[in-house]
Amino acid sequence: MRSPCFLSFFTGAMGLDLGLEQAGFECLGANEMDPVAAATIQRNRPSLPLLQCDVRKLDAHSVRRESGLGDRDLDLVAGGPPCQAFSTAGRRGSLADQRGTVAFDFLDLAIQLEPRWIVLENVRGLLSAPLRHRPHAERGSGYPPLSEDERPGGVLRRVGEVLSRAGYRTCVGLYDASLYGAAQRRERVILIASRGSLAWPLMPPRNEALQGVTFREATAGLVRHEHAPLRSAQAKYTAMLGPGQNWRDLPERLQREALGRAFDSSGGRTGFLRRLAWDEPSPTLVTSPTMPATLLAHPSELRPLSVEEYLRLQGFPDDWCVEGTTAQKYRQLGNAVPVPLAECLGRHLLRPVASGVARTSRYRGNATSGFDKVPSSQQLY
Repeated sequence: MRSPCFLSFFTGAMGLDLGLEQAGFECLGANEMDPVAAATIQRNRPSLPLLQCDVRKLDAHSVRRESGLGDRDLDLVAGGPPCQAFSTAGRRGSLADQRGTVAFDFLDLAIQLEPRWIVLENVRGLLSAPLRHRPHAERGSGYPPLSEDERPGGVLRRVGEVLSRAGYRTCVGLYDASLYGAAQRRERVILIASRGSLAWPLMPPRNEALQGVTFREATAGLVRHEHAPLRSAQAKYTAMLGPGQNWRDLPERLQREALGRAFDSSGGRTGFLRRLAWDEPSPTLVTSPTMPATLLAHPSELRPLSVEEYLRLQGFPDDWCVEGTTAQKYRQLGNAVPVPLAECLGRHLLRPVASGVARTSRYRGNATSGFDKVPSSQQLY
């Protein structure tokens, strides 16, 4: 009996792929246009067919040919299109940003490949992303009300409509990776589209009581550390902090000096001058551990997290080779899907589902969009 097979798009450092492989899937081919990430794939999977190009240049026929899939049935198409267009941390160009429209190009290609499942992974901001983003300065008194395209959730509603027309039912969940065996609190949106009349069920937590693997547990035994230097101001003030502390734990007379203009900004600002705690999961790994507002400093050593610690916290094996400069390694790993979360996803897809089990989504969308509606829960949107 053959293993269930999948094709990977926007493959990056292969976190999603490794997890799916550990769950029992076989990867038949990968797609990645970034040359450094492509080098990482080739280094670790030299025999894996790699389509190194923009996904918009691909069609189902060429993908089937180059991957060796041919006319065989395909179980899964998986990918995480660029998330910057949907992230609430950026300008949020949504579909006005070509990095947003490429998600629909990916879906079109996936539908052409006719897999049993389509999986799309992205940032939390995808849940509320409108089809057309209106700057906040142009809202409220003196401005017209938001149009339908400008309302939150428009992108997901459109996604549901596209998939429904192609015969797929869709569920969307917001998952914290620390509840699925990762040593990291990292929220990711995972969309599962299944071919047929019923949507696949949401993925339950691996253990409701699981608090996540701690930083201490995940990084035990590491002796080699490749890392970027702390910025000079970060080093000065981080030296005054202990494990789990941030700028608020500095003497009051130094807090304004340490934060500068950010001291008067709104928000929690917990990422400024932040040391990780030993006995908790890591915060979300970002593409650079030395950014001012999202510092990821070691609990006791005067340095940011190392590449090796990034690998452990994302669930990669120690012998996984990430190509490029130190900054490029951080970027690839910071963009990756935690391997344990991806493994749980793969096992969830392969788990038999009884015909009597309700296969519904907790995404609160338009019932005509291809999503089912049920109440939300604590960790699932």
